[in-house]
Amino acid sequence: MRYFLLALLLATVATVGVAGFRGALSRKPPIEVFADMDRQEKLRPQVPNGLFPDGRSSQLPPSGTVARTQPMAVGNATVYSFEEGPVTTGRITGTTNFIELNPFPISATFLARGQERYQITCSPCHGAQGDGKGSVSKYGWATIANLHDKRISTQPDGEIFNTVGYGKSTMSGYASHISIEDRWAIVAYLRALQLSRIAGIEDVPADKRALLKK
Repeated sequence: MRYFLLALLLATVATVGVAGFRGALSRKPPIEVFADMDRQEKLRPQVPNGLFPDGRSSQLPPSGTVARTQPMAVGNATVYSFEEGPVTTGRITGTTNFIELNPFPISATFLARGQERYQITCSPCHGAQGDGKGSVSKYGWATIANLHDKRISTQPDGEIFNTVGYGKSTMSGYASHISIEDRWAIVAYLRALQLSRIAGIEDVPADKRALLKK
């Protein structure tokens, strides 16, 4: 016991001698067992750096990564992502009303792009069929919308575009992850999903109806 108390006393003295008392002021930097990334090795702007061929730490962005320099072709019009207009906001210019129809021409390629983006970003929650039965629903997330509900299927295309970009209720927005054109492609594909639930045989071209019966 005597040796234990002696060892404890020595340890206490050593700790106080090195670290000081709680609340004491010192000009010396504190002792850090874990720095918690307070100080990191990083490159300062404009500092020489031998990692890159040009020797600069501040690199220009790769060509094509700044969206504002690449306009979108919407039919016969050219639209930039930073412009305020129906294509970029989903609203009628100068109003808070949403546009009814998708401004992009609907084609098989456009729908295929929308399907790809939908499967990557939307299906984990809303499901591959848009019925709200994605993989997330298996873990107790109970507020996932069924995209075939009338309140959603009757919304203007611009409102759905706005929801994809900026979210609604418990859904986060994806404007920073999905480009404007891809958001409209998702809207187009969603309309195809919704149509697949409510379409009748009369909606199918006459020359294609025989294929459905097979």
